[in-house]
Amino acid sequence: METQTLVNEICPTTTQSWVAEGALLVDVREFNEIAELSYDVPNFLHIPLSEFETRYTEIPKNQKVVMVCRSGGRSLRAAGFLVNHGYDQVVNMKHGIIRWVQKGFPTIGDTAGVLPKEGDCCSKPGCC
Repeated sequence: METQTLVNEICPTTTQSWVAEGALLVDVREFNEIAELSYDVPNFLHIPLSEFETRYTEIPKNQKVVMVCRSGGRSLRAAGFLVNHGYDQVVNMKHGIIRWVQKGFPTIGDTAGVLPKEGDCCSKPGCC
């Protein structure tokens, strides 16, 4: 059986600190998702998951990297791929841009598609 390394995960608040210290944010969402809503951070790279296996070498190995997507699932897969390809400074951001927006962190575009709607479980104080 092939040995796999677990991926460390951080929250959006910790991601903000990493980005402030120069970490690269790598978003694996598809082009249409990025066009609608994107992270507004200085060090940003977009490599859609559909192109990831052929483009992952664009990600530097000598820099801290935070993998992101909509909810954290696709970016976790991509982070695992990187870890298993020799990247040792990569983490996944839990809960993706959904939680990023909920925390009020900077974005470009329309946040309506990721914010909870009135009456949803997550629109109530203290939920999630």
